[in-house]
Amino acid sequence: MSEEPPPAAQDESQPQGEPRERIFLVVVDETEEMKNALHFACRRALHTGGRVALFYAIEPPEFQHWLGVERVMQEEAREHAEQMLQDLAAKVQAATGKMPILYLREGRRRDELLALIDEEPGISLLVLGMAAGREGPGPLVSYLVSQGVPLRLPVTLVPGALSEAEIDAVS
Repeated sequence: MSEEPPPAAQDESQPQGEPRERIFLVVVDETEEMKNALHFACRRALHTGGRVALFYAIEPPEFQHWLGVERVMQEEAREHAEQMLQDLAAKVQAATGKMPILYLREGRRRDELLALIDEEPGISLLVLGMAAGREGPGPLVSYLVSQGVPLRLPVTLVPGALSEAEIDAVS
């Protein structure tokens, strides 16, 4: 008489047999090219049944001479980041029908981004906007490419010079 193996453990949040939801991570900043990256991610999420995630890192202030001033600067930076994420979250929900996942961290953007990608295996794709000017693609894109940073997921670079119509055509 043979024993049947116990049923395989499954993620209770994911119905059996269904693929995992694709998560498109966008790094939020003040640049114009971020808007293109966000538009692309929203379109891909809409067409694939995926979801957008928004990541914002509050960079440490360079001015650190007086503790009281530094605290005020950090509080203002946090309030600005939270407001920006809420505004973008509303736009993402309107575009995709789903609330995005929000990640807010304090620290150097590139370090916090790499840590998040390592910590969150559900993130499927990193979507970055590329600057359209002669100054280069942007500090984060330059860092990832020039340092040959090994990532566990694909990266999509969205040119900042594309129009929304052009992004719609390719997404």
